[in-house]
Amino acid sequence: MTSETLVPALKEWAIACKALEEGRQVVLLRKGGIMEYKEGFKLLNSRFLLFPTLEHQSTEAIQADYAHNLDIISQDDCNGKRDLTIYAEVSDIRQISNEHTLSKLEKYHIWNRRYVGMRMKYNPKKSMNMIILRVYKMIRPISIYIKPEWSGCKSWISIEISEKETELFDHRRPVLDDDRFQYARSRILEILN
Repeated sequence: MTSETLVPALKEWAIACKALEEGRQVVLLRKGGIMEYKEGFKLLNSRFLLFPTLEHQSTEAIQADYAHNLDIISQDDCNGKRDLTIYAEVSDIRQISNEHTLSKLEKYHIWNRRYVGMRMKYNPKKSMNMIILRVYKMIRPISIYIKPEWSGCKSWISIEISEKETELFDHRRPVLDDDRFQYARSRILEILN
């Protein structure tokens, strides 16, 4: 009999997960979903799996040079299953309250200015959370069945994985090598200062 472990996972657009896995994206911009409106987004965990979701993603929200990937992602919806391939550790988190600063960060994420501006205006009393992530690709994916309680506009879910699958966290490789990650991180922090 195998024992199960609950692991935190952050729900994120599947296309953003792809960009994180490719090293094209190193930041997340979060305010929180409808279910988190009053409190806003809370960073509940500093290490977590990324759970790719197809909810709400659209071509109109993605930078033109990356939007073609949405067609590929949309075809990956596999009979109620999801493959989790990346794990993230939070390097830094900052609150951003003006759109001008956000526009300087567009090189580090895939969302276009129109979408970022719309998210900035959503729940205007709350700042945007900019989270720099160190992303790791696991040596093999964790394949799970999607539970109905995970649907909806919430950021965090808990995923039950086997003890053997937890060993995958020990065998992962960074998406960006140390030099490339530290360079991107220092440039982002420069923009914010």
